[in-house]
Amino acid sequence: MFSPWILSLQLILFPLFWRGLYTTETNPQLVLTDPVTTIFKSAVLKGDSLVEKVEILKPIDLELACTWTGNPNKLPNITGYWRKDGSEITNSRLTVQLENEQYNLKRVFRITGDTLGNYSCIFSDTDEAKIDFNVAAPEMDDKKDKPVVAYVGDSVAVACKTKLPPNTWLWYKANGTEQELINATTDPLRYKISVDGNTTKLTVMNLTEEDSGVYVCSAIYNIKASVSRVEVRVITFMEPLKPFVAIVAEVIILVLLILFYERWSSRKSSNSPTENGVHAEQTHKLTREGNNGMDENTTTRQRKI
Repeated sequence: MFSPWILSLQLILFPLFWRGLYTTETNPQLVLTDPVTTIFKSAVLKGDSLVEKVEILKPIDLELACTWTGNPNKLPNITGYWRKDGSEITNSRLTVQLENEQYNLKRVFRITGDTLGNYSCIFSDTDEAKIDFNVAAPEMDDKKDKPVVAYVGDSVAVACKTKLPPNTWLWYKANGTEQELINATTDPLRYKISVDGNTTKLTVMNLTEEDSGVYVCSAIYNIKASVSRVEVRVITFMEPLKPFVAIVAEVIILVLLILFYERWSSRKSSNSPTENGVHAEQTHKLTREGNNGMDENTTTRQRKI
């Protein structure tokens, strides 16, 4: 008695089952990404210009907010816009209203290693006022302008320090336009690298003159590497004596020249017989004339007697 109903139910379900067996439903792929942190940085400008430093460790969304309170004209509205490394950002111009005796301008920027740089908010009235945000990876604290001097056979230690600890430290030796990575593990008798949070130190042992050059320390952050350079000069122990030796040599040469001149002068005076003969002859003549005069005077006196 149920067979007609069962047959009808089979006829209804079979097409549905067939469709579900040979059709698939495609769902869009779910892509999971790490949320980007948004950091807020604000600055208040009372004069014509202001510079703010912003140090970034990883890619972020950076919201920059500028407030200008130093406009003496107090116009109801002025023009505001943004610059990146001195060039105006496209479609950034807008009208800024005067609110509570100040002008406000803000914008969000996606900061990565390629977009680090100088961001400027510009308030344009009859004059121009701006705030510069220097967005960069953390800089080194101890940049050295003078070279580190060490002696052959000795050891030398150079250090780098940052305000914020990096993910890792790397040391290189500059070789012209290239940099050679220093691996203290493979050459422990020559190099030693120590790390203490935001400070690293490289020790070079058994120095030779070939170790002279520029050493580069690199603090690796997620956003970008921050580098510092220090020059090392390896000299011999005779190097500091070179100026003294040069002075002594000059003094010796001067003394020898004086002695040579005096000896040459004495030889010249002794080798001049003509002048000596003339001088002797003149002296002899004067002596003889003097004696003749005395003889004549004596004869005259005798006659008078």
